[in-house]
Amino acid sequence: MHRLIVPFMLVAAWAQEPAPDANKPHPPMPEPKNLKVLKVSHNELMPIMRAFCAGLGVRCDHCHVKDDFASDDNPRKEIARNMIVMAQQVNSNFPDGKMHVTCYTCHRGETEPKTQPPAKAAEPKPHT
Repeated sequence: MHRLIVPFMLVAAWAQEPAPDANKPHPPMPEPKNLKVLKVSHNELMPIMRAFCAGLGVRCDHCHVKDDFASDDNPRKEIARNMIVMAQQVNSNFPDGKMHVTCYTCHRGETEPKTQPPAKAAEPKPHT
C-alpha cells in the first residue's frame, strides 16, 4: 500500500507545478489608443472592459478587431460607444453621483437587452 501512496503523491505534486511560462511576467499592456468616450487611465480601462464583457456575455472581439483594439472596423464598437454614452447620461441624472445603470442592467449577460421578465417570473405567486 505504501508503494502506491508515494508515486501518487509525486504525481499529485508534479500536477500542481505551474506551467513553465506561468512564471514569466506578462509584457506590459500598451497604452490605449482611440478612446473616444471612455476618458480613463489604462489601470481603470481593463476592469471596465471586463465589466462590459460580463454584462453582455461576450469576449473582446465582439466589439474589437482581434489584435487591433484601436481599430474602428467592427461596427459593434460604435454601437458600444453609443450605449456607454446612454448609460452615462442616465447615471448623470442621479443626484448621489453613483452608477445605477450598467450594461448588465439591461443585457443580463446576453447581447440582446432584456425588455421583459421571463414568462415564469411574470406569473403571480399564490399567497399562502
